[in-house]
Amino acid sequence: MTEIAEATPANVTDALAERLFKATIDTLEIASVHVGGQLGFYRALADGGDATPGELAGRTGTAERYAREWLEQQAVAGFLTVDVDNAAANERRYRLPAAHRAVFVDEEDLSYLTPLATLAIGVLSPMEALLQAYRTGGGVPYEDYGSDLSAAIGAINRPQFFHLVAGWLASIPGVDARLRATPPALVADVGCGTAQSSIAITRAYPDVIVDAIDVDAASIETAHANVAAAGLADRVRPAVRDASEPNLGGRYDLVTIFEALHDMNQPIEALRAARASLADGGSVLIADERVAEQFTAPGDEIERFNYGWSILHCLPVGMLDKDSAGTGTVIRPSTVRAYAAEAGFGRVEVLPIEHDFWRFYRLSP
Repeated sequence: MTEIAEATPANVTDALAERLFKATIDTLEIASVHVGGQLGFYRALADGGDATPGELAGRTGTAERYAREWLEQQAVAGFLTVDVDNAAANERRYRLPAAHRAVFVDEEDLSYLTPLATLAIGVLSPMEALLQAYRTGGGVPYEDYGSDLSAAIGAINRPQFFHLVAGWLASIPGVDARLRATPPALVADVGCGTAQSSIAITRAYPDVIVDAIDVDAASIETAHANVAAAGLADRVRPAVRDASEPNLGGRYDLVTIFEALHDMNQPIEALRAARASLADGGSVLIADERVAEQFTAPGDEIERFNYGWSILHCLPVGMLDKDSAGTGTVIRPSTVRAYAAEAGFGRVEVLPIEHDFWRFYRLSP
């Protein structure tokens, strides 16, 4: 008979210590992925083939000694392969496995996760300001997290918008029909960030006009560039606007809020403004975190993932006003329903759209 080890205090302590040690390794490797993405190392290996440290340094305009250390670390981590064959350190050839390209390089692949590493690094940038916010109860401005973080948010969401948004909208009775009808539908994409969602909507529905709205000026500047590059400047109109102001700017057949409601300092006012801006028959589509219905501890990986973002980013950026809602990343269905009811919506429907991380809501007056 197999003996079951008793869970003694010493065992529990050892297990926790081991967990934190492994988490530190994971954190350091996430930082290495950020380095590789920002310096173009993965792209250079994917497009140019295997390389020695000197060759990679030459392709990327970096120093050979740093390139060599990074390559060795990536091989040790199992992200790259290397031909050792007793070669000198500067002569070893490193390659990116074909199966790893989707994760590290292919920007429209649903497996592309290099921007996630940049997000994990970016949320740590304003640490002193974050600690002060914890002491005072204040917030941390979104712009304090830097332009790399806002760009990474757009980059990590781009593949799913590119591949999935048409299916999401097509599955909603009435919405798809209106977006295909004439006269052309008008959509407000609230909290649009760098407008990847706005671009995806217009590609899915060739006649639709989208007002891409965000309070962050840097994100809207990037949005203008993204829209121009996509050739959609006549149909996507990025604008800096506070979503909690009474008027969004038009009468909309659809208002979308993709993973942004939980970040808003005044989410009820934003929903109230969205409701007031709806055309007859219009509705609001919200996609936000697919967390558990209620708090439980310990939690699963989704809860841990979302609480991690909440304590470092989403709660602080949502605590800037004295009367901020302070929602945080872990926005449960009961919270969305309460916000919607206070904003005057008569119906909140959880939509049967499958997604690993988001839950979809349709709000109607």
